[in-house]
Amino acid sequence: MSAESGLFVIIGVAVGSIIGYFIRRLQASYQAGTAEARMQKLIEEAKSKQKEILLTAKTQAIEITEQAKKTEANFREQIIRVEQRLERKETDLEKKIEDLENKRQKIINKAEEIKTKEEEIDTIRQQQVEKLQKIAGLSLEEAKKVLLDGVEKSVSADMLDLTRKLQNQAHEEAERKAREIVASAIERCSAEVATETTTTYVTIPTEEMKGRIIGKEGRNIKAFEQMMGVEVIVDDTPDTVVISGFNSIRRHVAKLTLEKLIKDGRIHPARIEEAYEKAKKEITADILKAGEEACYELGISNFPQKLVFLIGRLKYRSSYGQNVLKHSIEMAHLAALMAKELGADVLTVKQGALLHDIGKALDQDMEGTHVEIGREIAKKFGLSEKIINAIEAHHEDVAHTSMEAIIVDAADNISGSRPGARKESFEMYIKRLEELENLANSFAGVEKTYAIQAGREVRIFVKPQEIDDWNAMKLAKDVAARIQAELKYPGEIKVAVIREMRAIEYAR
Repeated sequence: MSAESGLFVIIGVAVGSIIGYFIRRLQASYQAGTAEARMQKLIEEAKSKQKEILLTAKTQAIEITEQAKKTEANFREQIIRVEQRLERKETDLEKKIEDLENKRQKIINKAEEIKTKEEEIDTIRQQQVEKLQKIAGLSLEEAKKVLLDGVEKSVSADMLDLTRKLQNQAHEEAERKAREIVASAIERCSAEVATETTTTYVTIPTEEMKGRIIGKEGRNIKAFEQMMGVEVIVDDTPDTVVISGFNSIRRHVAKLTLEKLIKDGRIHPARIEEAYEKAKKEITADILKAGEEACYELGISNFPQKLVFLIGRLKYRSSYGQNVLKHSIEMAHLAALMAKELGADVLTVKQGALLHDIGKALDQDMEGTHVEIGREIAKKFGLSEKIINAIEAHHEDVAHTSMEAIIVDAADNISGSRPGARKESFEMYIKRLEELENLANSFAGVEKTYAIQAGREVRIFVKPQEIDDWNAMKLAKDVAARIQAELKYPGEIKVAVIREMRAIEYAR
């Protein structure tokens, strides 16, 4: 390339640069003008909106001011109305105060008039009393006594009639309701009537077996009695051996042991001990089974196994010839039915009835009454206070503290007094009747006493000149309370006091 060509190139580049510079300046000027125009437009729009906002604010301020003025006017009107109402009430109140003051003054005047009248009446009454004393010849105290005696007799007669009427109504209603509940319970609860005896008999196949039971020089029978803790009576009764013992469970273990020995035929001390161990295990298993069956039958599932075992021991315990376990189950059914009718706790009643004689499971092995032992057993197993009270109150050693305890006591009386439930010896029967008659005869004014209906009723004839109608009713209550506190008896005893007045004259 020549120098001349290079020069042209340099000049061209320089000219292009200058032209580009001017073009960029023109573009920048145009863009700046456009941005300034836009900015001017935005400023104008902002000024326009500012005017609109100011106008709107002024309009709202005017509206708020007008509304405030209206509110103020309404508030002033309300204040004026309240002031007017208060003024009217103040006027009315002043008028009422004035009226009350007038009435108070009238009352004061009336009270003064009444006081004056009372003074006049007292004066007149005193004058009349003095006149009456002169006429009757009685002092004031004597006249009061005569009047009070007459009023007392009249009131006593009215009270006696009213008391007799109310008592009869209450007794009739209570007896009717009680009959319905008890009859319903008895009808719905079927129970066995057969009773058990306390004597245990064992049947033997031949008379020759008696000799084998006795053994050489009485060796077998002595070992048997010593091991079992019972007495074996071998007498002339054909094909029978009697086992006698205070402890009922030992007696049943001895019976089962002897039956095993008779069945096996081999009777000697070693064999007796072996049969005894087997019989004891069988009786123990039977006791637990009996307790479990009783709890299952009554729907009781919260008793521990040791307590269930004690319940099962009642199967081998009897009272007045009545099996205690059967008696307790029967009681539980009766008590549950009555509890449903009366709205009591059915489960508590069932448990209390089943356990009411639980002390009899151990009373042959330890000291104390069955009630005391039963209470301790219940406390040991953490039973509720209602169940403990039902156990210790079923013979009324303590007071009933709940409806459930009363129901258990009633069920015990029903179960024990139904026909065929219990047996009583002739001597005990006569003694019980004599105790009833002697207790009634110990009261003053009693002429004769008769115990009738097997001791279920006591009829007391009183001297009419010594005991009036009111005291006859009191005597019946006192005799019933003494019987309840001092005597032991099944069921209930009716006390009837008879007061008879006879007027006799002869026509000649």
